Amino acid sequence: MLNNELCILAQTFFKLNRLYTFGIYLAGFVLKIISFFNTKIKLGVKGRSETFKVLESQLSKTDKTLWFHCASLGEYEQGLPIFKALRQKYTDYKIILSFFSPSGYEIRKNSPIADIVIYLPLDTSTNAKRFFNLINPELTVFVKYDIWPNFLKELKHRKLNAILISATFRNNQSFFKWYGKQTREALFAFNHIFTQNESSKLLLEQINYTSTTVSGDTRFDRVTSQLQQNNNIDFINNFKQDHLCVVIGSSWPEDEKILVDYINTKAKPNTKFIIAPHNIKANQINYLKNSINKSSILFSEKKDKDLSNYQVFILDTIGLLSKVYSYADIAYIGGAMGNTGLHNTLEAAVFGVPIIIGANHDKFPEAQDMIDNNGMLSITNQDQLNNALTCFINDTEKRLSFGKQNELYINKNKGAVIQILNFLRI
Repeated sequence: MLNNELCILAQTFFKLNRLYTFGIYLAGFVLKIISFFNTKIKLGVKGRSETFKVLESQLSKTDKTLWFHCASLGEYEQGLPIFKALRQKYTDYKIILSFFSPSGYEIRKNSPIADIVIYLPLDTSTNAKRFFNLINPELTVFVKYDIWPNFLKELKHRKLNAILISATFRNNQSFFKWYGKQTREALFAFNHIFTQNESSKLLLEQINYTSTTVSGDTRFDRVTSQLQQNNNIDFINNFKQDHLCVVIGSSWPEDEKILVDYINTKAKPNTKFIIAPHNIKANQINYLKNSINKSSILFSEKKDKDLSNYQVFILDTIGLLSKVYSYADIAYIGGAMGNTGLHNTLEAAVFGVPIIIGANHDKFPEAQDMIDNNGMLSITNQDQLNNALTCFINDTEKRLSFGKQNELYINKNKGAVIQILNFLRI
């Protein structure tokens, strides 16, 4: 998070175009200093220092390439249906996948859809020229945002094909301000922009960018594909049995505080809870487990244990949550009780379950849509959480009704991938 915030600072604080590159260099310097004290930022700084070595060692001048860029893991998941289709189409191309954030790179550095996975170098003109001298992509795909003017300026200068998918814009962004000339011009490097909504298209038209399609959000297609996968998990079957199950996805301490209070004081013995914390550092996991006075067990402790004897199962691992949601009767999704950002609610919604979230969801239009559709409840405090969970647990009709609305919402909004692939003639 801090990694992204510093580079956003470089893009917004240094509003005058002539100071942009200075801002990027300054951000790079600050990141190096902070990296001595922050493991995550250290990974990004070290990774960016190795990017050109990786490209030089794994590419030859005769290689044909495609370039996919994502800010972090969430954008990767949005782009994945398109990436997979391009991987199948262009079998004789080398695909370069770049991330800015360690949160994306470290989890997907072995992604099967790419031949080379790298950190994107800092956005300077020198880096951009060197980068394109090495990869020269036939097609570039950016996902949602992470608009880097120097890279896109160089891409446009070389007349390389590029699209932006699942884009969403707000009128307070620099593209639409008097000081945003450089970032605004960067958008014109894209041959076409696929937006999530009509309002984003209208904002682009205000700056005379008209090569747009309102295709929607590819995340709907991504989560829908989860239904075609095998979501069976033997040890979750053993844990849940035939009990009602609340799945708590990507929780933060602000979420866990009120959820643990509910589990300790309100939860009935026949209600099971699966908690998948966002942060799985040992000290935080142990603190969470020790705060629960009901029978609880960690994923790392499950070997040779009869999980049916426990009421709370804590997933101190990653990579299971999208399947675990298939076992949910009710889902609570974290991030919006604090200011870290709401996590992916569509992963749960696709399984037709009611969802509870915190109140800080302003930047997540899908959350407001599901609230308006009576598929999701937003809460601000302990009492509201207690009431929401108790209602969904005791009122089967309401629980099923809310879940059905979420299922319908997903089905209504899928189809972005088809439009993008049609544009690319795939």
